[in-house]
Order: sequence, then structure tokens, then C-alpha cells
Amino acid sequence: MRVLLVSGSTRRGSASTAALATAAQLAPDRVRIDRYDGLAELPAFNPDDDGDRLPPKAAELRTRIAAADAVLFCTPEYAGNLPGSFKNLLDWTVGGGEIYEKPAAWINVAAERRGAAATAALAGVLGYVGAAIIEPACRHIPVDRKTIGPDGLVRDSQFAEGIAQVWTAILSHLESK
Repeated sequence: MRVLLVSGSTRRGSASTAALATAAQLAPDRVRIDRYDGLAELPAFNPDDDGDRLPPKAAELRTRIAAADAVLFCTPEYAGNLPGSFKNLLDWTVGGGEIYEKPAAWINVAAERRGAAATAALAGVLGYVGAAIIEPACRHIPVDRKTIGPDGLVRDSQFAEGIAQVWTAILSHLESK
């Protein structure tokens, strides 16, 4: 099973990116990971370019979504919402239909009582584009920046337990199809 991992952050040293790198390391053997790292290179969404004039970076994103059996997102919250660059990525998914009925989930690694607005906005957009939300896999698993090692991986047993539960929910969903 192929799972596309998409971080909603362009920040170097991002906790969201570290969380997904760790999720990739902890993925069950039968999961093939595809880590999308083109967020910063995506051009600004323009509906005039959505079709025959689709920019190569947007076409690549859509191709990778289409090839995945599921998508796992992780997004920070900026100014009480999704980061603009991540919303831009999501905007590129609207016209292509690749994410329609695609199993999707998210994790949020913000500190306690933070991040809810971003995940609510993400849920709204994914609902709008018709993604099949894997509710049991959608989790808030806080990551203390001190637990991110120099290798960019989260070194925290509670995080590892939470990610294991996310993988269980995603695989259960995919195997039930």
C-alpha cells in the first residue's frame, strides 16, 4: 500500500515535517511511503492554469496523489488557520479530482490547545474536494520541539504510540475496501 505524506510547512526544522519523517520510519513493512516535499515550489494557484496549462509542479502533485492509496497530512497553524502555502497546495487538488474518494487523514502536532483551527480548515477543504476522511486516523499528537533530534526525527514514545495508532487506522481502512 502506498501512502503519500504531505507536510503543510515550508519551514526548515518544522515539527510537522519531523512528525511525518518519523511516521515514515515507523510505517509498517507493507506500507510504501511517498514523501511529498514540493510545497515551496508550487506556483500560486490560478484557475486559468487549471486544465491544459497546468504547471508541471501542480501536475506532479496530482500524479502523486493519484498514485497513492491514501494521503496523510500534517499541518501547523499560522495566524489561526492553515498556512497559505499549504492552502495553495490544497487549491491545486480541487480541479483534478485525484483526491476525490481518496482515503485521507491528518495529524496535528501543535502544543496542547493549539492547532484546532488548522485541522478544522483542513477537514473543510478535504470534505469539499470529496476526500474519504479516515476519522480514526485523524489525531492531535503534540510534539515538543526538544524531542526532535538532529536527524529530524521525533524521539518520543508517546508520539510513537500515537503514530502506531494512526497507521493501524489507515491500514484497517484500506484493507476493508
